[in-house]
Amino acid sequence: MTADTTTLDASAPRLEVDALIDDPHTRIVVCCGSGGVGKTTTAAALGVRAAERGRRVVVLTIDPARRLAQSMGISELDNVPRQVKDVDESAGGELHAMMLDMKRTFDEIVEGHADAERSRAILENPFYQSLSAGFAGTQEYMAMEKLGQLRANDEWDLIIVDTPPSRSALDFLDAPKRLGSFLDGKFIRVLMAPAKVGGRAGMKFLNVGMSMMTGTLSKLMGGQLLRDVQTFVAAMDTMFGGFRTRADATYRLLQAPGTAFLVVAAPERDALREAAYFVERLAAEQMPLAGLVLNRVHGSGASQLSAERALAAAEALTDQRAEDTHADGADTADTRTASAAPAENNLEADGIVDLDAGKAGPRTAGGLSPAAAEHETPTSASAAQLAAGLLRLHAERMQVLARERRTRDRFTALHPEVPVTEVAALPGDVHDLAGLRAIGDRLAQNRTDTED
Repeated sequence: MTADTTTLDASAPRLEVDALIDDPHTRIVVCCGSGGVGKTTTAAALGVRAAERGRRVVVLTIDPARRLAQSMGISELDNVPRQVKDVDESAGGELHAMMLDMKRTFDEIVEGHADAERSRAILENPFYQSLSAGFAGTQEYMAMEKLGQLRANDEWDLIIVDTPPSRSALDFLDAPKRLGSFLDGKFIRVLMAPAKVGGRAGMKFLNVGMSMMTGTLSKLMGGQLLRDVQTFVAAMDTMFGGFRTRADATYRLLQAPGTAFLVVAAPERDALREAAYFVERLAAEQMPLAGLVLNRVHGSGASQLSAERALAAAEALTDQRAEDTHADGADTADTRTASAAPAENNLEADGIVDLDAGKAGPRTAGGLSPAAAEHETPTSASAAQLAAGLLRLHAERMQVLARERRTRDRFTALHPEVPVTEVAALPGDVHDLAGLRAIGDRLAQNRTDTED
């Protein structure tokens, strides 16, 4: 195995991260990928690097792990962008970070598009409180809303979005359609009909035209819940069109040339399978894919030594050690035989002479004093054992590298048009700005041919 086995094939296009974040036309970067591949860390590292290269950046995370705040030295993240301290702003950039609060974002929409009385009625409605806190798709829809707000604000020239883990990372592409279909669906229109008709006519319509349906819904949902839903729908009637309009606008924004999607993955089979799904889905949705970030790739500073050669050398050292041990045992037996010679050979008036230094002293049962036994410990044997262990560890590392490369090559063979950057694994976890800078450096270096 040669030294270049840990780097990308020449045929695979390289993702130039610095060119991406330096481009003033790049206004939104969306990081997506499965869980546990370092997606949040990648988003934060991109934010730090872009800010220190002169961009005004805000990082929006909807990852519930909340590791971003710890890495950036912020006590907590909330729905308001917080400036990150200790970022080098000499190039004119700034870094802010925030975590999506989907209920607060929903509340802000209501407060911004309804008068005080109607806002209070909606915010206090039990159905709305359930919808805003955990309705399927609400988090992703509100992420779209918040992204649209940040972009419309125009306070930052680069927005980096950290999406939820697993395949739900692309649910924000479906959320506007899903929630819009819910709001525009037959069920909602049926519930809205009495409020639109109004007065006695409305009551008559409700009593005559909907009596059977209302009775069925009351049984399924409960009478109080049905009334809560009807009250919510009546209060939200004027806002439904705005939801879909804003969602569609944000969806088009994601398709615009100023947006770049980065798929983040680890060099593992499952993670790259998910990455392939993301790539194909983004292509189907006509979303601009910038490339793949292959995170936590292992490297070696001695990649010219293959796993096979390392294992062979370790076996040779082990065999040599066994032969030396056998020879030492034979020598010890000969020594003990010699020590049984006539006493006049080693007797002195004061006692038995220690052959180690020609001095009298007590002997152990094995024939040597403790001091002599310590001097007789073969340091060469320990060195051989250590060398054999290190060679086996190196062989394991090279096997990992080979497995990672095969997995990566399968992805690049399926998607040869996708630019890739490899990020060498760090020896420890990232927990501060220095660690994020190190990740940013490795993102830009795009190589893993050095030891971690």
